[in-house]
Amino acid sequence: MFKILDRYIIKTFFGPFFFIFSVLFFIFIVNIIWVQLGQFMGKGLTTFQIVKLLFYLGVSVISMVLPLTILLASIMSFGEFGERYELAAMKAAGISLTRVMTPLLGVATILAIMLYFFSNDIIPDFQRKAKNMLFNIAQTKPALNFTPGQFIDQLPGYMVKFDKIYGEDGKDIEGVFVHKKASTFENQQTIIAKKGKFVTPANKNFLKLELYDGYVIEDNFAGKGENARLKQPDQVIKFDTLVSHFDVSELINKAIEEEQITDDYRFQTYSELNKTIQKSKKDNASYFNTVNGDVLNQVNTVVTYMDKSKSKIAAKQQIKLDTVKGEKKLEMISNAYNRMDNLKATLETKNNEINPSVKYFGKVVMYQQRIVTYSFTCVIFFLIGASLGSIIRKGGMGLPVIIAIVIFIIFYIINVGMENLAWAGKMNPYLASWLPNMVLFPFGLWMTYKALTDSQLFDAEKYKSLLKPITKRFSKSKEHKRYQ
Repeated sequence: MFKILDRYIIKTFFGPFFFIFSVLFFIFIVNIIWVQLGQFMGKGLTTFQIVKLLFYLGVSVISMVLPLTILLASIMSFGEFGERYELAAMKAAGISLTRVMTPLLGVATILAIMLYFFSNDIIPDFQRKAKNMLFNIAQTKPALNFTPGQFIDQLPGYMVKFDKIYGEDGKDIEGVFVHKKASTFENQQTIIAKKGKFVTPANKNFLKLELYDGYVIEDNFAGKGENARLKQPDQVIKFDTLVSHFDVSELINKAIEEEQITDDYRFQTYSELNKTIQKSKKDNASYFNTVNGDVLNQVNTVVTYMDKSKSKIAAKQQIKLDTVKGEKKLEMISNAYNRMDNLKATLETKNNEINPSVKYFGKVVMYQQRIVTYSFTCVIFFLIGASLGSIIRKGGMGLPVIIAIVIFIIFYIINVGMENLAWAGKMNPYLASWLPNMVLFPFGLWMTYKALTDSQLFDAEKYKSLLKPITKRFSKSKEHKRYQ
């Protein structure tokens, strides 16, 4: 009997689970597309390459999607049990709510363990692929990467220089110089134009340039040796408008997944992050000692100067500020303020230098701890969701969705707030990583207790009866119409 019941409970849970996971995954992917859209649109990418990039980026959102899916699916499944009076039937048959929750608690635990290994072993690899792919895609739009006034060999087989790049999206150019890198058996060719612009080509594998008012300088002495080149001048062709296409397919297709970025903490597993954290601690400690030494040396310079002055001047000869003439007094006050300003500027400079190191350490620690904390969040969200579902006894996509979103928003706000404090060095990053779970875990236990004791937590009539003595004082008693 219990095996049949367990299968039924698990089947009821996974029905909304897969649907909700798909919807949430799609929503998070749409958010990524919205943020990254400008980086890969119009870069000559194929549909397959865009889908691959979205897949790489989408894998990382699973660590956030899975806990929310468990929360919402558990609320909906237990809400349906209550709405169809199946929980009441189970309790009448002597099956406690704890027994009903046990198989799904096991499922949530298995999902949490799977999320840990997924976050530890798979996500770092896809993070590396996604970041390198985004970096390489950013290089596939030559118009956006040309630096005015500098020679660039970004186009395969050509050397180009633009004196000025301006206009909408940097499409307009002035002072164009394009030189073909010809071999010994090819004609040398150079294009010079006063103005031009980048034009969207029909084939995304080509870069299209429309040039105005210029010259094409070319020789026809390929393979004839240097003497032949010296005897006759180059051929010069003047043009009003010239359209040139440059093949950038090699740049787009072959270099799109080249891994040029390898040193990033997000590419590391939990154990590898331990080494990064220890190295960061050691570097920070060494740097802090250096900073402390610099500041103390500056302070000690002032103190030493004052001590030396005291040793050289007798007490009766010491200068008193009220006996000093106006100009001398202003000079002494100005020197004192200058020393204080210099010390203040030094402290601000050192503080600005320290902040990036503190922020990096906080980021690495929080990234490492979230590999574990998000797995615990899955179990906590199940306890909250299952308890809420059994209390509200309402299935479907209405009230359960609203409650789940509110709980997730609270979790997300706490998570982001603690993250900012840790990055600023105002909170221990280990504590900041675990604090959202530490806040929600007691709430989950309390909700579980309320569900086990059949609490009427969302019964409006209960709250009306509690407030009745107060509302009664402010309400006027009405006589029956018969007596009016």
